[in-house]
Amino acid sequence: MRGMMLGMLAETHIHSGAGRSEGFVDLPVAREAVTSYPVIAGSSLKGALRDAARERGMDESIFGDQDRAGDVLVSDARLLLLPVRSLTGSYRWVTCPHILERLSRDMRLCGISDGFEGASVERGKACCTDDLNQIFLEEREFQRSNGIDGALIDALKKMVPHKQTASRLERQLVIISDDDFGWFASYGLPVIARNKLDDNKKSKNLWYEEALAPDTLMYAMVFERKDGALGKVQSMFETKPYLQLGGNETVGMGWFAVKILEQGEGR
Repeated sequence: MRGMMLGMLAETHIHSGAGRSEGFVDLPVAREAVTSYPVIAGSSLKGALRDAARERGMDESIFGDQDRAGDVLVSDARLLLLPVRSLTGSYRWVTCPHILERLSRDMRLCGISDGFEGASVERGKACCTDDLNQIFLEEREFQRSNGIDGALIDALKKMVPHKQTASRLERQLVIISDDDFGWFASYGLPVIARNKLDDNKKSKNLWYEEALAPDTLMYAMVFERKDGALGKVQSMFETKPYLQLGGNETVGMGWFAVKILEQGEGR
């Protein structure tokens, strides 16, 4: 079964909701049950791809309908790099060994050579390409540990749709431990206050919703059940490499830039 990957870089805030409130956040993002990493369900991604095909006047039947399975299998969109505010730079792209291990497995599942070594980071430490002794992420301080494998940086660059953006990856990438990353994934996302006004411009309904920040990098896998289906998906993004997904479309949220990695790439 042939597969490919979609590298998905958030151009705006992204809200793919979980449907239930947690604490003071009325509308949190969807999360993986075990890791609490933000995730976009495969059903939501598949629906967005179907809508994009329809808008482009292309064959939407490959994604199926309520009476027929589609010609492609679409995975969840998984978190890869999380933008985090930093005192040592405008922001940092942060990830962890578990996410990189999972990326390596998924690339091999799609027939794409990963080519990079796994990372190992102690709690309170951070791997980066800077010569700094300390790295500050939000209000937390991390001691610099090791550098970052150049092959890993090259592999991640292939997931980023824009060349200029990818060129910043080497100096902004930080790898921290799984435990430390879990804290940022759980508590470091933007929370946006939104308000509904009545006819007299007075507050009628104030609520808070969680979102993924712009420049968040995610990825998804697509496999074909019928020969030629992947080619149709790829052709959707040849002239317009963007995908709208999630809520609040009318206020400009939910836009991803998309980069396709085909089987055999990544070497």
